[in-house]
Amino acid sequence: MRRVYLDHNATTPLRAEARDAMIAALDVVGNPSSVHAEGRAAKALVEKARGQVAAAFGAEGADVVFTSSATEAAALALAGRGLHAGAIEHDAVAAWVTCDLEVDADGHVEVREPAHSCLQKVNSETGIVQALPPGLAVSDMTQGFGKLPLAFNWSGVDMAIVSAHKLGGPKGVGALVLRRGRDVAARICGGGQEMGRRAGTENVIGIAGFGAAAEAAARDLAAGVWENVENLRDRLETCIAAGSKETIFVGKGGKRLPNTSCFVTPGWKGETQVMQMDLAGFAVSAGSACSSGKIRASRVLRSFGLSEDEAASALRVSLGPDATAEQVDRFAETWLDRHRKFRARAA
Repeated sequence: MRRVYLDHNATTPLRAEARDAMIAALDVVGNPSSVHAEGRAAKALVEKARGQVAAAFGAEGADVVFTSSATEAAALALAGRGLHAGAIEHDAVAAWVTCDLEVDADGHVEVREPAHSCLQKVNSETGIVQALPPGLAVSDMTQGFGKLPLAFNWSGVDMAIVSAHKLGGPKGVGALVLRRGRDVAARICGGGQEMGRRAGTENVIGIAGFGAAAEAAARDLAAGVWENVENLRDRLETCIAAGSKETIFVGKGGKRLPNTSCFVTPGWKGETQVMQMDLAGFAVSAGSACSSGKIRASRVLRSFGLSEDEAASALRVSLGPDATAEQVDRFAETWLDRHRKFRARAA
């Protein structure tokens, strides 16, 4: 059975460029904080990657602080600030904010006080893209980085959260990007690494992979790779809609991430669909990977009006840059076959 990986919003396969950079970094023995030649060589890898991430993110001149993950970057940006957000935010952000901003029926959040608010650029479950207001305090841009044209310096956002493993880099590396002049209080204290904002010897190997992946992702974006992916996503939805009239496509008709389709088939539990498609050779998701093992309806989908049953019946398909029409067609055919069997049992 040929496995087909369609869960890129959870994590992405490691890019060849990132793998090569990480293998090369394995032979660099120095500590980046050491002043001798070996230490300077390690420091050079970190600074090269910092420049690569900044360039790919349109953040030249901003401060890129490397962390162990987007979750740590969120804690660094948000802890103790009392910011407000909508219920669509990822758990890593929701843990630090008050989720009291209204989410409309299209999944959009109105932010009236940007300086006291946090708003994600893209929702990982639905792919819905938000318009960020100027002066926004913090934005989680993890899902959009590498898939959408983003320019941090022009966004009007003070701080942005990003992650390596969402764009073909290694797991366990993230970053907080700060507009020059903005600062945060270190949550991990000790040495003076990362401009005094995040102590601890840098993960040189992972950081090198992050930089290489960001650079490669920017090339893909400029080459129009995601336009082809968007066409495949639309092809998938057309096929499924033709065979399942009751299926609801979340966010369809609005601006979405080009690779993401979240669809709801009332009564057919998302977790059941995930297991059935897994057995058929397809990796998909019922929502955010960070909520795995929690059998409950998506609070994101509930926040903009779906019923408990509908929110529990969602499936997310997130394509990668190497997706093919054959994969999409085979998935749609398999899903529709399982759907017919589900309807027959329910009759």
